[in-house]
Parts: sequence; structure tokens; C-alpha cells
Amino acid sequence: MAQVGIVMGSDSDMPVMRKAAEVLEEFGISYEMTIISAHREPDVFFDYAKSAESKGFKVIIAGAGMAAHLPGMCAAIFPMPVIGVPMHTTSLGGKDSLYSIVQMPSGIPVATVAINGGKNAGILAAKILATSDAALLEKLKAFTENMKKEVQAKDAHLQEVGWKNY
Repeated sequence: MAQVGIVMGSDSDMPVMRKAAEVLEEFGISYEMTIISAHREPDVFFDYAKSAESKGFKVIIAGAGMAAHLPGMCAAIFPMPVIGVPMHTTSLGGKDSLYSIVQMPSGIPVATVAINGGKNAGILAAKILATSDAALLEKLKAFTENMKKEVQAKDAHLQEVGWKNY
């Protein structure tokens, strides 16, 4: 049974949403990924959002561009956390998507990551699940420690060769 639902409004969102899936796989978290247009197939969308809890989802990661209604509508129907991923758009650079996702009415929160922030959406979903999963929490701590070591190694290299040779 999948713990996380990953949903996107278009296949053009796949390069960003793939990063969320990769993170979930890295942490051993089960997920289900699908493409649903909230505007072009509202009946399919409503069935998805209404059945997400019974499917075992604990978190939904929803990516959308432009009017970006998919994350907010998921949050209106699904009773557990929804993470919105605003997509970069050619017309407004993703600001339209960001504002559509982050500016939700009172009572319908959507946790929102950066424009094209699929990786952070996956990490945030893992952190939410780790509140009740000690083994996952340890994996997240190790992940954070590895990031720290990567930065320290880059600095050591800089100190060794100098900025002109970096």
C-alpha cells in the first residue's frame, strides 16, 4: 500500500516530479504516481482525492503549473498533508503557480516548496512520515549528515587548491 500519492497535472511536470519519486525511493517509501488534470477531468480528480485516504496515503505531493488548482483541491478533499510543487511556466516564470498554491484560504493549508522543488517535496514528505517512523527518522538524520560531509569535502578541496584553481 502506497504511503505517498504523487500527482501532477501534465506529463510536462514529470522532470520535476520524478525528483520527488527518486527521494522517496532513496528512503524506501512507497508511492503511487499519476497524471490527472483537475480542469480537464474533474470527475477523475475527485475520485482520486476522495479515495486517497482509503488507499493508505499519508501525504499527497501535487505538482501543477499556471492556475495550479490541483494541490489546493487535493487539500480541500484529502484530510492529511498536501505538499504543493509549483511548476515553472513560460509566461510568468512559475510565480503564477506559486501564488496559486501558497495563497490558500484559511482552513485549507498546502505546504508549498520552491518553484520546481520536487526534491524538497519528497524530503518534506519523508519528514512528515518520520514523525511516526523511527527507522525513517534515522535515515533522514544520515541523509542530513551526508549533505554536511559533502559541503565539508568541497570546502577542503577549495582550501587545498584555492579559489583561482577551483
